[in-house]
Amino acid sequence: MSDRPPTRGKRLWKLASMSASVAGDFARTRLRNTFRSQEDAEADQRESFRRSGERIAETLGQLKGAAMKVGQMASVGADLLPRELSDALRVLQREAPPMPIEVIEEQIEREFGVIPERLFASFNPEPFAAASIGQVHRATTDDGVEVIVKVQYPGVDDSVDTDLNHLRFALRASGMVGRHHRDAFDRLFEELRSKLHEELDYTNEAHNLRLLREVHRDDPFVHLPEVIGERSAKRVLTLSFEDGTPLREVEDTWPQDLRNTIGANLVRLLARQIFDARLIHADPNPGNFAFRDDGTIVLYDYGCVKALDPDTMDAWEHGIRAGLHEDYEALDEALFRLGARLPDSPPVDADFYRPWRDIMLEPFLGTDYNFGEARLQEKARKLLPDFFRNIQSFQPPVELAFLDRTIGGHYGTLRRLRATGPWRDIVAPWIDLDA
Repeated sequence: MSDRPPTRGKRLWKLASMSASVAGDFARTRLRNTFRSQEDAEADQRESFRRSGERIAETLGQLKGAAMKVGQMASVGADLLPRELSDALRVLQREAPPMPIEVIEEQIEREFGVIPERLFASFNPEPFAAASIGQVHRATTDDGVEVIVKVQYPGVDDSVDTDLNHLRFALRASGMVGRHHRDAFDRLFEELRSKLHEELDYTNEAHNLRLLREVHRDDPFVHLPEVIGERSAKRVLTLSFEDGTPLREVEDTWPQDLRNTIGANLVRLLARQIFDARLIHADPNPGNFAFRDDGTIVLYDYGCVKALDPDTMDAWEHGIRAGLHEDYEALDEALFRLGARLPDSPPVDADFYRPWRDIMLEPFLGTDYNFGEARLQEKARKLLPDFFRNIQSFQPPVELAFLDRTIGGHYGTLRRLRATGPWRDIVAPWIDLDA
C-alpha cells in the first residue's frame, strides 16, 4: 500500500519542479531549432512534447489526488494539446494504488463522528477499487443491504486550485498550447476547475445519480444504483452494490451477438442523454461501466455529469444534418454558432470540409457498420497537415469539450466491443438523419 498523501510543501515542490523542467526543455528546444530545417525542427519539437508529457504524467501520478484527477480531465481538451501529451496522460487512467485503511477510517470518522464498524454491520478493509481522489470499500448495512462506500482522500479539495494552476502554467510554458488557442485553453481550464470542485462534493454526485436515474427510468437496458442517503456526506458516498462484468472480460469472452446488443444499448444510452435529457454522464472511462449477459449496462461514477446548453445543441444538430446533406455552407454557419470558427477568419471551402465530414459521419452513412474495423483516428491523422494550414480559421469549441470527450470515449468502447449494427436506424428515434 502507498503512504499517506504528500504534504502541501512536498506537493508544491514537485509541481514547481515539473513546471521548471518543461519550461526549460521548451526553451532549449526552441534555441536549437533556430538553426535547423523545418522538418528537423518539427521532429525535435515533437520529441520535446513527448518528454514534457511524460514528466507531467509522472509527477501528477506520483501526487495522486487532485493532481492526478486534473491530469485525467485534461484529456477533455485533447484537441487543444499535442498528441504526445494526450498519449502520456493516458497512463493516469489506470487504477491508482490504494491508501492505507487508517486514512480511510479517519476520513469516515471525520464525516460521521464514528468509525466504519459503527456505521455498517460489516465493512471490508480491503479496497474494492481505488482511483485518483478516493477509493471504494464494500460493506453491509444493518438491514442486510450490500453497499459500496466511496471515500475521498483527505486534503484533496484543498489542493485542486494549486494543482490546476501549476498544470496550466506547465502546459503553456512547454509551448504545447498554440497562440491561436490560448483563449479557448484558459476557458477550458476554468470549466475544468468548476467540474473538479463539483466532483469533490459527493452530495453533488448523489444529486447527479438521482438525475440520471430519472433520465433512464424507462430504459430497461440501463441500470443505476440507489443512494443510501443516511450513510452519505460531502466526502463519503454510499450506494447499493450493483454487480457487472468489466469491459476487458466482455470484449475477450462474450459472443459477438451479445456485444452487438451492448453496443446498440450504449448508443441508445448516449442518445437518450444528449437528445432527450440534455444531460450527459461525461466520464466515459471504461472502468465506469459494467455489463450483464442480458445486454444491460451498469453505470458507475456520477461526479462528472454535464448539462448541455440548448442553443449549443441546436447548432450541433444543425451541423450534423448539414454534414449529412453535404451542405457545407450550412455546416460552416453551424460551426460559427458553436464557436469552432474564429470570427473574421479566412473562409473555408467545401474541399476542406468534405473529407472531415466523411470521417465524422462514417458509422451513419451506410447500413451495418463494424466499429471493430473503424480507422477513424488514422484517417483523421492524415488530414492534419491540411487542417494546420487552415488553423487560423478554427478554435476548439469549449462548450462542446465534455460532449466530445464523452462521444470519443464511447467510440473507443464500441471499437473494443467490435460492435456491428445499423447505427443510423438505432439513433432514428432521437434524430432523423434523413430529414
